[in-house]
Amino acid sequence: MLTGFLQFYGTAYAQQVTLLSDQSPELDVETASTTWIDKTGEADIVQVSGGGPDMLFQPARAEAVYTLGPRGALWQHYRFSRSADSRRNWVLEFPQPLLDRVTVYQTAGAGGWSSQSAGDRIRLLNWPEPGRYGQFLLELQEKGVHDVYVRIQNETPLSVPATVSNRSSQTQRLQMEYLTVGVVFGSLLFLIVACATQCWMYRDATYGWYALYATTLTMVVAAWTGVAGHLLWGNFSAWNDLAPGFLGVLAGSAGLLVAHHLCGVGPHRKWFELLAHWIGLAGLPVAVIYAMLERSFGVPMISFYLMVVVIAGQVTAFMAWRRRDAVGLWVMTAFAPMSFAVLMVVTNVLGYLSSTWLSRYGLMLGLTFEVPLLLVALNIRSRERHNVEARAHALYSQDALTGLLAAHIFQDRCKQIVSRTRRHEEHAAVVYIELVNHAYIKRTWGAAVAEQSLLRSVIKLRRILRDVDTVGRVDEAKFGLILEGESSRTPVTELGARLIAAGLMPLKGLKPEVILQFHVAGVLLGERQGTGEEITLALTSLLSDMGPRTRRPIRFLEPDLTRPMALDADSELSETSEPGVREAAQTS
Repeated sequence: MLTGFLQFYGTAYAQQVTLLSDQSPELDVETASTTWIDKTGEADIVQVSGGGPDMLFQPARAEAVYTLGPRGALWQHYRFSRSADSRRNWVLEFPQPLLDRVTVYQTAGAGGWSSQSAGDRIRLLNWPEPGRYGQFLLELQEKGVHDVYVRIQNETPLSVPATVSNRSSQTQRLQMEYLTVGVVFGSLLFLIVACATQCWMYRDATYGWYALYATTLTMVVAAWTGVAGHLLWGNFSAWNDLAPGFLGVLAGSAGLLVAHHLCGVGPHRKWFELLAHWIGLAGLPVAVIYAMLERSFGVPMISFYLMVVVIAGQVTAFMAWRRRDAVGLWVMTAFAPMSFAVLMVVTNVLGYLSSTWLSRYGLMLGLTFEVPLLLVALNIRSRERHNVEARAHALYSQDALTGLLAAHIFQDRCKQIVSRTRRHEEHAAVVYIELVNHAYIKRTWGAAVAEQSLLRSVIKLRRILRDVDTVGRVDEAKFGLILEGESSRTPVTELGARLIAAGLMPLKGLKPEVILQFHVAGVLLGERQGTGEEITLALTSLLSDMGPRTRRPIRFLEPDLTRPMALDADSELSETSEPGVREAAQTS
């Protein structure tokens, strides 16, 4: 008696008819059907349509989650009727891109049934209408009720949204969907190309790895939303079924490695840094194992791995933010929407949450926020690294304390200017300046005050020099100047006098009141012959010869008394027949 009641109960609900009218171009029919789960998966359309005591169709529940397993099948029964004023074609849609297989049976002539199938495990060429998800044209009669049976197979738990819409409404909606998808993926492609360009221009491999990560993440979202199955690899059914999980694992591990690279965790959490690094590297073997397992075992495994990745990435970013690292806040903000979307997808795949619009498109929304924000974090970190590299490179060419040219760089410049003045007969002067009382200051007030005195000396030098003049630190308390265009001692003497006077005037409020004593030694390259090393040694010797209390703190190297004779004069003397004249000329 109970069996008969249940059969009657299911039949009563099976008699409900969904009226299709042009006044309502789109209908949600998820609860308009009756359902039955075939646990063995052996029932065919003839058996199901004929009914039986074991095929008790129950009314569908909204947002119901079905666990079918590798063999089970979900059967749905719809009844549609076209209204008298309807002139458009109608389409039954299942907007769930991750369905393994969905087959729609419709009545055909002579009491038979016609079938059409779509899904991840079916080549796109065999779909009735290629798209991101299954779409089936309803063959409705002008009058009467049209029975439609649907058989759904999926190894993992799922909820099955279903809609019916007329052709014009569906076309407009699909165009809007693809317009949105196109804008999102176009923007992401632009960012990826920009990162690849920056990698090539600045020779920064970090931008290249980020472009690869963004590309992988884009492919993941394309696979989860069905775009890749429709436009890229739809005819490779095995890969189309495997891609969402396989690429999702790779993208998750790459995201954790990116967060680890940008943030780190500081010196006090080395164990966590190592753990996060190995969790990220484990993505590839986890993806390979997932490809070899059945979905009933592989999906829970990758779901657990992705949840661990999300937690590890957020903790890594949070620790960086706690260290007052601005990059940590950017990374944490970038991963927050994507982490939420991943958790929704995982709970949906595991059967704890029904399929919603947010679970289907959350990854795309999260990607829209994550990629640009991570690029900002990458730019900040890259700029910091380049600044450090620039400072490290400057240590080779600049003095660390004063910022002046290092001694070896100044010596090279001096050699160049000496060679150029000889070759082109240009005017220039080389000046050495010594802070004479530096040793006394260091001995009396300590190294800190001595370094402060050197910095004060540099400031005073900068105030009296031109921008084109070259200045370097050639010794602990010695500075070198190259003054191009100077052909007279007067400007050099005035410069030295101004510097000596400025040194004797201590800063107001300076404690202790330290004065700076300078000695100046200079040479006009037009007056002195020799190489750069010889001139440097001569200037150093001249400074060392000055006494601490000398009344001549500004001195010049004496000009050469003789100059090499020109080649044409030598040739003229060689042609002279009188030896006495030639010897007298050479002696002079």
